[in-house]
Amino acid sequence: MTPRIVTIQAKKLVGNRLEMSFAPYRIAELWQTFMPRRHEIKNHLNKDLMSLVVYPPAHFADFKPTNTFERWAAVEVSGFEQVPEGMETFVLEGGLYAVFDYKGLNTDTSIFLYILGSWLPASEYTLDDRPHFEVLGSKYKNMDPDSEEEIWIPVKAR
Repeated sequence: MTPRIVTIQAKKLVGNRLEMSFAPYRIAELWQTFMPRRHEIKNHLNKDLMSLVVYPPAHFADFKPTNTFERWAAVEVSGFEQVPEGMETFVLEGGLYAVFDYKGLNTDTSIFLYILGSWLPASEYTLDDRPHFEVLGSKYKNMDPDSEEEIWIPVKAR
């Protein structure tokens, strides 16, 4: 699987966040909080959902399933003038990303093992210390093997 290498500008996001680890992985709790209220965000730029992760700098250097990180359920917005009560804002810094078009179950972690364990070490890039995210567009279907999403991994030249 070969990614597209894309440079993006900063993005403004509105949503909910939750601190978690892979053990326990509380992503269902996060999305159950966000989804019933996503319609309250009036100035979204498109219908895509964004699942964003902010890892601490040493997260992958000393990886353990219990390492904590911040996970966001959000949408991209034109500005922060209309933020629903109880939701938060996030500015996703622009930069270089490797974008993988993934088709399969959202619970199959083998794609991330491939990206971080095979593709990245063999590429001309290293992992950058910026948020990772998935774009869940019109072809995304939760818990469906035919689901499609984009996986965005922050990279920089070696």
